[in-house]
Amino acid sequence: MSTLLEVKDVCKRYGKKTALDHLNLTLESGHIVGLLGPNGSGKTTLIKLINGILTPDEGEILVEGMKIGVETKKVVSYLPDHTYLNMGMRVRDILDYFEDFYQDFDVVRAYDMLAKLSINPNDKLKSMSKGTKEKVQLILVMSRRADLYVLDEPIAGVDPAARDYILRTILISTHLIADVENVLDEVVFIQNGTISLTSSVDDIRINQGKSVDALFREVFRCCLLYTSPSPRDRQKS
Repeated sequence: MSTLLEVKDVCKRYGKKTALDHLNLTLESGHIVGLLGPNGSGKTTLIKLINGILTPDEGEILVEGMKIGVETKKVVSYLPDHTYLNMGMRVRDILDYFEDFYQDFDVVRAYDMLAKLSINPNDKLKSMSKGTKEKVQLILVMSRRADLYVLDEPIAGVDPAARDYILRTILISTHLIADVENVLDEVVFIQNGTISLTSSVDDIRINQGKSVDALFREVFRCCLLYTSPSPRDRQKS
């Protein structure tokens, strides 16, 4: 295994609020890692820093030994927490756009995924269910032959069989643990901008005698009680 991502003593502030506080994280290749924490814990800030959308106030982030910039964007495939796709477009037209835009986009892989998940490439996004739209977005991201796949809250509403087929070597940022636990190799708990725990999923189940979801609820019980639900959670209720 080689080191794919290094986050070194990173701080990020928004005015007087500290989003990340001297955070350190190393991610090896070949793993599916869950970045877990309640709303406001710093997950999305870290994801945006990795993708060069934000810049750290202190510290540095390296992807394959490179500082964040044009070269790292070539090896990181990013799915943001909000879609940027045109809902009026047909899936096949979106695939054509991605093939033109990304040199590493594998359109054959994309069509294969669509077929296996029974998605019609002639359908428009606006005609699809929420879960099917999310599958399409995942297919677009995972059809790039990137080294690191970074997904920010991507898979509520996508069935486990679809996740097992699509997901590969990725960092998943989420607080919806039950949606991702069955595909994770490792977890990173983040709270108040710092890492509070890193562990393999097997170690948690063997040594703690509980699921990742149960441990998460135990560790973040107070945060979950006083954190307002996300728009996605409110839609579910």
